Amino acid sequence: SEFAQLELNHIRSWLANLSSKGAARSSITRRVVSIRAFTYWGARSGWLSRDIGKDLIAPKPERSLPDVLDIESAALAIKALEVRAQEEESASSLRDLALVEVLYGSGIRISELVGLDLGDIDRQRSTIKVMGKGSKERIVPIGQPALTAVDNWINNARAELVSQSSGSALFIGSRGKRIDQRVARSVVYQAMEAIGSDKKLGPHTLRHSAATHLLEGGADLRTVQEILG
Repeated sequence: SEFAQLELNHIRSWLANLSSKGAARSSITRRVVSIRAFTYWGARSGWLSRDIGKDLIAPKPERSLPDVLDIESAALAIKALEVRAQEEESASSLRDLALVEVLYGSGIRISELVGLDLGDIDRQRSTIKVMGKGSKERIVPIGQPALTAVDNWINNARAELVSQSSGSALFIGSRGKRIDQRVARSVVYQAMEAIGSDKKLGPHTLRHSAATHLLEGGADLRTVQEILG
C-alpha cells in the first residue's frame, strides 16, 4: 500500500512546507507528537515495516518574553547596589552600580556595554555611542542617574583598577582589562537578587524592562526599537 511506502523524508518535507508557510513552532510540535503516535501504531499494526516517526525531532519552543520588572523593583535592585557601594567604598562596587545603571538607563545589550569606551559618553546630549550587531553604530539616550553613576565610577574609582591593558575601556575588571561579558552578567544577576524573586532575573530582564518603562513613559514604539537596536 501507499502507506507502507511512507518514509521519514516525506514527513520532514511536509513539516518543512508547513514551517515555510508560517506555521508556529508550537503547531508543528503538536503535529510531530501526533505523527509519532501514528507511526508507532502503524509499526505495531504491521502497516509500516518500522516506526519511522521516532526519529522526528520537534522544533525547540519559541523563547517566551522575559519577565518585566516594575519600576519599583528596578529601583530596589539599583538601591541595593548603592547601599553596597556606600558600605564597601570599593572600586568594584562603584563600577557595578554604574554598570547596572547604564544597562537599565539605556536598554543596551551586555555585549554592547562591555564594548563602551570613555569617549562614547556625551554628557551634554545625555547620550552614549554604541556599537551594535553587525558593527552598526547608534546613539542611545541615557538618563541622568546613569550619567551620575558613571562619572562617580570614572572620577573616584576607575583609577584603582587601571592597568596598561585598560586602554580606553569604560568598564574594566579587577585586573585592569576591559570587563568581559561573563563578569558583567554576574553583576546583574547579583543585583537582581535584591528583588527577592524566585526566578533568575538577569540582563535580558533588565533590557526588556527598560524598553517597557520607556513605552509606559510615553515613548513611541518606533523610537524604542531604534534605541534597542
